Amino acid sequence: MLSLALAGKPNAGKSTFYTAATRADVDVANYPFTTIDANRGVATARTDCPCLEREERCGNDRCHDGKRYVPLELYDVAGLVPGAHEGRGLGNQFLDELTNADAILHVIDASGGTDAEGEPVEPGSHDPVDDVEFIEQEMTQWLAGIVDRNWEAVERKSRSPEFDINDALTELLTGFGATTADVAACLRDLDYPDDPMQWDDEETEALAAAVRARTKPIILVANKVDIADGDTLDRLTDAADIVIPATADGELALRRAVEAGVVDYDPGDDDFEIVGDISDQQAAGLEQIRDVMAEHGGTGVQAALNAAVYDLLDHVTAYPVENETKWVDGQGNVLPDAFLLPDGSTPTDLAAKIHSDIAEGYLHAVNGKTDRRISDDYELDDGDVIKIVSTAN
Repeated sequence: MLSLALAGKPNAGKSTFYTAATRADVDVANYPFTTIDANRGVATARTDCPCLEREERCGNDRCHDGKRYVPLELYDVAGLVPGAHEGRGLGNQFLDELTNADAILHVIDASGGTDAEGEPVEPGSHDPVDDVEFIEQEMTQWLAGIVDRNWEAVERKSRSPEFDINDALTELLTGFGATTADVAACLRDLDYPDDPMQWDDEETEALAAAVRARTKPIILVANKVDIADGDTLDRLTDAADIVIPATADGELALRRAVEAGVVDYDPGDDDFEIVGDISDQQAAGLEQIRDVMAEHGGTGVQAALNAAVYDLLDHVTAYPVENETKWVDGQGNVLPDAFLLPDGSTPTDLAAKIHSDIAEGYLHAVNGKTDRRISDDYELDDGDVIKIVSTAN
């Protein structure tokens, strides 16, 4: 399952984001290190269900009137403070937990109400733009330290006639999630000595930065936009490639209102409808949330998850079925499953996602939308409905 991690300083709103996205119970408090061990839960990416192309909706529990919610894993990693890569504030432990993620959502307090150390301060008294590169720098410096401490092993291997720097660095960096292809791609963009004994700190830090950027891309979540000023948000938007304005508090309030039966709302919607009896105070609070949603196109929580999956990681959603005409499984369930795969994936990749036995016995695949057999190297499009024919079926 695709994994995303929430990272940032204490009090930025990570745990509130996590609770809203997963509806799991975690401690949410206004002091550093509320979270010590990483929380792990299931969130979802939202996409259009293929059933929209048919007269009736599929009826799947994860499809809400054509809005399909695809499961992914979400980590809430404890708040990091400056110097985390040196072990400050249990930083080494927390940074190590980020290695499990495919991408990182860096949650920042856009209101300026959290200082450089993660302590709550008066909103506007800290410039959140100063925090934009914080996670990136801490992870890079932490990884550079790991590379430096283990570089002697690379030097020893370089004495062998069979030495391959790609293989040696892959072995060194595999714990960070780097593959041989990742290492090779990073090295192609770097200038470095052929002899590892000639590498210095500049080369190892450049390698760490490149590997971090490729294997742990980061999206910025500008949280607490409901109390942030417009100028600060504009500067945050200019300071990073992908910035999603968000109100995790607003999303959590809406999710709870849905559970209470007083609001009709699907995660990722840009508005909601009040359908139950509420107090004047509750109505006023919901209208404030509505105003923020109108300005930013929603609460930003689902938008951030979607941006990480579909934009940052460039994934597509594919739907395996057993009957390519009716789009059902063996029990008659319409579009029962949805899988997230990297763009460029093929039917054989989808088969491997379903089950190793399906992949091992793979024969061919059929596109349910065209009702035609497709080649083994066909690149899946987002929303494809695919029948896998296998000896294991």
